[in-house]
Amino acid sequence: DAGFETLLVSLALAFVLGQLVAWVYVRTHSGLSYSRNFTQSLVLLAMVATLVVFVIGGSLFTAFGLLGALAIIRFRNVLKDTRDTAFVFLALVLGMAVGAQRHAVALAGVPLVLAVMVLMRVTAFGARASHDAHLTCSLRHGVTDRDGFALVLARFCRRSREVSIRSAGESSEVVYAVALRDRRRQDELVEALRTVGGVSEVVLLPPEEALEP
Repeated sequence: DAGFETLLVSLALAFVLGQLVAWVYVRTHSGLSYSRNFTQSLVLLAMVATLVVFVIGGSLFTAFGLLGALAIIRFRNVLKDTRDTAFVFLALVLGMAVGAQRHAVALAGVPLVLAVMVLMRVTAFGARASHDAHLTCSLRHGVTDRDGFALVLARFCRRSREVSIRSAGESSEVVYAVALRDRRRQDELVEALRTVGGVSEVVLLPPEEALEP
């Protein structure tokens, strides 16, 4: 059956390109809101959208019926990052293009959009400052190992700058603007600082939540 073979080819193409979208998402994601389920959903969305277009075909009646069925679904997952929304739309458009047999559009358009996403990630497009996170620490007066603290910062950060300091009883709350050597090692930085004598309440805000002065 030619129709069945076409469906299989389209689903396979949607799967491959969906994997590419998911891979770029994983490699360019930053911050603490990463979800493996969301990453897998990008691949599934591309394939489901392909199926939807095949089901609809050229039938307006089927399209309205499917729209009514989808309307009863309640999506409870709220996307915390607007960039995640762009990946969701890309996966959906990819599936629609493949399902509509616009394979050339999918093969040319998807890699091009992903290349732009990678480029913006590598060049830090849109950043207004030389740092990419804010580090907040509570340092106890006269107890904190300042040399050890500085060594940890130098180990994990290319640059660090004290933004503010506020005294709170026996300790001070200090905020640093930091440029990380490797954003994937954020948790290691936090744990290393907590082992320094006199340091507590270590919080590292991811790039999308850091407030730029």
